[in-house]
Amino acid sequence: MYVTSAVMNKKGLAILMRTKMRPLSPTFASSKSKLNQMQTSQLEGDKVSSQDASLLPEREFSQVRESMHSAMSTNKTEIVDVALDEFSEGYFFLSPENRYKMLLSLAKEYDLNRTQVRELMKQHLDLQLPSDKAEDSGHEEEGSLSAFYRIERNLRQALKPMYEVLFERLNTHPGGLKFLSDIRADILCLLGDVNIASLRALDSHLKEKLITWLSPANLELHNITWDDPASLLEKIVAYEAVHPISNLIDLKRRLGIGRRCFGYFHPAIPGEPLIFIEVALMKDVAATIQEVLWDNPPISEHEASCAIFYSISSTQPGLSGINLGKFLIKRVVDVVKKDMPNICVFATLSPIPGYRQWMLSKLASSEMTGSAFKEILLRPDEEKALMDASGGSDLGSSGIEVMWNVLTSKNHEWTNSPNLVSALRTPMMRLCARYLMKEKKRGKALDSVANFHLQNGAMIGRLNWMADRSQKGLTQSAGIMVNYIYRLDNIEDSAQAYQNEGHIESSSDFRSYIEDDNGEKAD
Repeated sequence: MYVTSAVMNKKGLAILMRTKMRPLSPTFASSKSKLNQMQTSQLEGDKVSSQDASLLPEREFSQVRESMHSAMSTNKTEIVDVALDEFSEGYFFLSPENRYKMLLSLAKEYDLNRTQVRELMKQHLDLQLPSDKAEDSGHEEEGSLSAFYRIERNLRQALKPMYEVLFERLNTHPGGLKFLSDIRADILCLLGDVNIASLRALDSHLKEKLITWLSPANLELHNITWDDPASLLEKIVAYEAVHPISNLIDLKRRLGIGRRCFGYFHPAIPGEPLIFIEVALMKDVAATIQEVLWDNPPISEHEASCAIFYSISSTQPGLSGINLGKFLIKRVVDVVKKDMPNICVFATLSPIPGYRQWMLSKLASSEMTGSAFKEILLRPDEEKALMDASGGSDLGSSGIEVMWNVLTSKNHEWTNSPNLVSALRTPMMRLCARYLMKEKKRGKALDSVANFHLQNGAMIGRLNWMADRSQKGLTQSAGIMVNYIYRLDNIEDSAQAYQNEGHIESSSDFRSYIEDDNGEKAD
């Protein structure tokens, strides 16, 4: 592929060279991977606090554990700083097995002192409750109240696990906040394989701390443009999780006229967004991702009336479950409204990542279930249309079989058949509406992207057929995408109704699919 000299400038070359490969997740990266990263950093002129990284063996577990202990138990600032440096550096040289041992040691051996907690609770229960007017009464009542305050203060302190000291000291240490995020990424990885109560408690405690430290008040919103440093732009390329950036022309288009990219940054992690969102300024709500990504040339921005959020990506696996996206969207809406008063509609063009897998499970279940309890997935007219479209081929002897074979076909060959594409549209759109509206987990939408936008106060707008024909889009949802609409005067009410009651707001266009879908059982 040839690229014009205007695009392939010094910055473009830098981005291209730095993004040949997506950076490895810090989650249990091997010692060799970390070593390679340190060698790369040296080549780029970054400071490495140790001696030549290429000569460093894996750190001894006991050494790293000792530095971790010192970082918590010592109060001398100069010793704490050295211990934090040694711990954060040495941790990355541990093998996955030793990291597991380290985290388990942290969770179990540096938990709160339950013997002390129980003793303080006993002392508290043994005290006689003071009267409501104790502070205005005699010295005896005042002494009793003071005892309560003293024990309660000690109890609050005893209920703090020792590893909280480590977290708080790392948070104020250079590079410590990023390191805490990496540690939590490892904890989450472990919890995916084991179910250990102390490890869950460790994760919960660290998550609460990160939520506090990463509050919107501590974050900075930045409009990312082509004029930003190449080191930042290569991170946008590397971390784009929804619609991969294919080349420099694609990147420049997403940062150019008619497009915006906003990121949330924290001062303790300079030059790296924690999360970023890509926005397309358009005349109408987009129905396909192709028109968003390949709208060339774009419309004049003064003609735009819609801001379409088409991609939101988190860069830190360790911040999973911390909803920075909610605050980012609201901030971006405020900024766009202020800068462009002509924008009156805020919507998304979103993937439906769980739909195709859910559909396949329904089809498999329908084939195995006895007729008395069999769920009706296809109507007679849909069944006939699918059978006619299959043209008597070996796709199956029933509409259910045809759908199964089509959706599991290699390389999605069915998209090359206009007849199959047409026959699948009605049942797939109707069942997709059922999936988004009615399939729930703990009272919330089963689909992760749907749950994200609904809890942020959006409503389900329009389903879009063949909106994403990429391999990823067809694999996730047979190419269907959905618009979520952010109605500015109703965001908080919608979010509250969803959180409290699981109520899902939707458009009349979307509800028409639900009204047509009875989800009946066979007689």
